Amino acid sequence: MPEKSFYATTPIYYVNDAPHIGHAYTSVAGDVLTRWHRQRGETAVYLTGTDEHGTKVERKAAEHDVSPQEWVDRLVEEHWRPVLETLEIANDDFIRTTEARHKRGVQHFWEVLKEKGFVYPAPFEGPYCVGCEEFKVAADLMEGTGEYEGQLVCKVHHKPVEMLSENNWFFRLSDFGDRLLEHYERNPNAVAPTSARNEVVAFIKEGLNDISMSRSSVGWGIPLPWDSDQVVYVWFDALLNYITAIGYGGDEAAEQRFAQTWPADVHLIGKDILRFHAIFWPAMLMAAELPLPKQVFAHGWLLVGGEKMSKSKLTGIAPSDITDDFGVDAFRYYFMSAIHFGSDGSFSWEDMRDRYSAELANGLGNLASRSAAMIGKYFEGRLPEPGAYTNMDLALQDRLATVADSADAHMVKLNFSAGIAAIREFVEEVNGYVTTQEPWKLARDPEQRNRLATVLYTVAESLRAIAVLYAPVMPGICEELWQSLGAAETAGALADQNVRQVADWGVLRPGATITKTPPLFPRLEEDKA
Repeated sequence: MPEKSFYATTPIYYVNDAPHIGHAYTSVAGDVLTRWHRQRGETAVYLTGTDEHGTKVERKAAEHDVSPQEWVDRLVEEHWRPVLETLEIANDDFIRTTEARHKRGVQHFWEVLKEKGFVYPAPFEGPYCVGCEEFKVAADLMEGTGEYEGQLVCKVHHKPVEMLSENNWFFRLSDFGDRLLEHYERNPNAVAPTSARNEVVAFIKEGLNDISMSRSSVGWGIPLPWDSDQVVYVWFDALLNYITAIGYGGDEAAEQRFAQTWPADVHLIGKDILRFHAIFWPAMLMAAELPLPKQVFAHGWLLVGGEKMSKSKLTGIAPSDITDDFGVDAFRYYFMSAIHFGSDGSFSWEDMRDRYSAELANGLGNLASRSAAMIGKYFEGRLPEPGAYTNMDLALQDRLATVADSADAHMVKLNFSAGIAAIREFVEEVNGYVTTQEPWKLARDPEQRNRLATVLYTVAESLRAIAVLYAPVMPGICEELWQSLGAAETAGALADQNVRQVADWGVLRPGATITKTPPLFPRLEEDKA
C-alpha cells in the first residue's frame, strides 16, 4: 500500500451567512500547512467544506422565503466556494453535508453504533443555543442584561437559550470518560495548544453525560435510518465529514481511499468548538472502533474591538474588504505572521498597513526589484557567473541552511508566525548584504567585475531560496518571483521544490534571463506622492 497521505482539515463552516475573515483565517492556515508538507515532498490531502443542516439554516431559509436546499446552494456557490478561489486555497476536496456521499456515510456510521449498543431512545429536556447549535450545561450560561435581563443567555452569543423537550436518541458518551483521559495521558499532543488540552481534560474529569444525537423537532437534517421521525443532531452529522469525504461508508475503492488517508494528522478548529472535536468526536470514533485523529489544534479568535469577530454583531469583515486593498498574498502573509496561531489576535488596519510597507514592499519587494534592476543594468539581464566566494558570501549560504531548518521545524508544528519570522530575518540579512557589498560601487571599477558578478549571483540565489520558502504562504507572488529569476528553466516548477533541499547552493544557472517585473508589493494609495 502507498505511504499514508498527510491529512489536514478545517471545520466545515456553517452556511447561515457569508464568510468573514475569521473563516478565512482557518482556511489559509490549513492551506499554508498542506502546501508546506507538499513542498517537503509529501502527499497531502486538504479538506474543507460546509455544514448545511440544523435549526439556524432552516430558520434563515424561511426568513428569505426559500427552501433550505435553495438557501445553502446559493450561499455555497455565491460566497463560500468563491472565497476559497480568491484566497488561492488549494484544497483537495470540498465536502457539503447535503451531498449523497455524506448522508450515506453518516447513516452507516450511526447504524454501526446502534448495533454496538451505543445508541438508545430517551426523553430530553434542557437549554439549547440555536446560534451554537448546541445543548448547553449550566456552566455555558449566564444571566442576561439589557433586553435579555432575567433570562439565561449563551456565553458565546449573548442571546437567550431555548428550552427544549423532545423524545430523542442518545449517544452513550458517559462510557468513554476514562478512555478519553487515558488517551490524552498517552498522547499529550493530541489536543493543542496546552491550554486547550487542559480545558478538555478538566471537562472530562467533571464527568460526561450521555448526549442527544438526534432531534425530533427539526426537519432539515439527515434522517435516522431506523427512525424517520428523527434527524441526526447537526453536530453528530457534521463531525463525520472528516471521514465521509475520504470514503467512509462508500464502495470498495472509497474504503481503500479512506484507509490510505485516515486518521487525520490535524483537525484545525476555532477554540469555541473544542468540546465537540476533542470529546464527542473521539468518543464516537472509539465507539466505532476507528483510529483517532493525531491532533486537534484549537486556534484563537480574531478580535475586532476586543470581541470575537461575528456577523451577528456586525464585526465580521469580508476577506475582499482587505484583499482589494492589500492583495491576496499580503492577506495570507499578515494573518499567518502577525498572530501567533493558537492565541487570540486583534486585527488592525494600521498594523497591516505598517507590516505591508516595512516587511513586504520595503523588504522582499525592494530586494527583488533592486536585484533584477542591477542584473539588467550591469549584465544585460543575464544572471552572471559567480567567482570565488568570500567569507561573507559563505556566511550567507550557511545562514540560509539554518533558516531553512528553523522554518521547517516551526511550520510543521503550526507555529506559522515563527516560521515566517525566520524567513523574514533572512530577507533582511540579504538586504543588509546588498547594503554592505555596495554592488553599485563595484560596478564603477572594471577590476571588480568578478566580485560584482559574485555579489549579484548570491543575491539572486538567495531570492530563489526565499521564493521556495515563502511559496506556501504567498503562492502568487512567489510564482512571479520564481519566473523573474529564470528559475523555471533551471530547476523546474516552483511547486516541485523541496524546502528541505532549498539550501543546496548553485541551483540558478548563470546566463539565465532575469526579468524585472512590476513591483511585487505596490505602494499603497495613500503612501504615493
